[in-house]
Amino acid sequence: MKSLTLGSGAALVTLAAMLSLAGCAPSRSADVYHRGEALRAQTVEFGTIESLRPVMIEGGQTGVGIVGGAALGGIAGSTIGGGTGQVAAAVAGAILGGMAGSAIEKDVTKANGVEVTVRLDSGRIVAIIQEGSGGEFRPGDRVRVTSDGYTTRVTR
Repeated sequence: MKSLTLGSGAALVTLAAMLSLAGCAPSRSADVYHRGEALRAQTVEFGTIESLRPVMIEGGQTGVGIVGGAALGGIAGSTIGGGTGQVAAAVAGAILGGMAGSAIEKDVTKANGVEVTVRLDSGRIVAIIQEGSGGEFRPGDRVRVTSDGYTTRVTR
């Protein structure tokens, strides 16, 4: 019974760590800049929104879900049986927990997004996908498109 209590406490700590790290997923919003993007020159082009289309931005995989799930599953499995059966249960629990943790992380980090199609003043048409609903934009709106060659954003 003592190991069950220790295992349950460790499982709670692991779960808390998993959930707190899942909240660290990077934002893909046009209004959020990462530290590495500061002080980096960006090209700016102006244009008109042609169309908007809602999209789903797939969740990311940092490995936190796999590791956290495997730890929780291993701890849970180790409380079952004894001897070699306990080892087998711990291994099976770790494998299943890792698979579940990976799926949970992917689901928790997915986001609603919008594909914004812009006709630039140069005549070129570009489509940029960014996080959000796009509710701040309407076809015909004048916008600016900024890009550092890696990240491109549409803003007013």
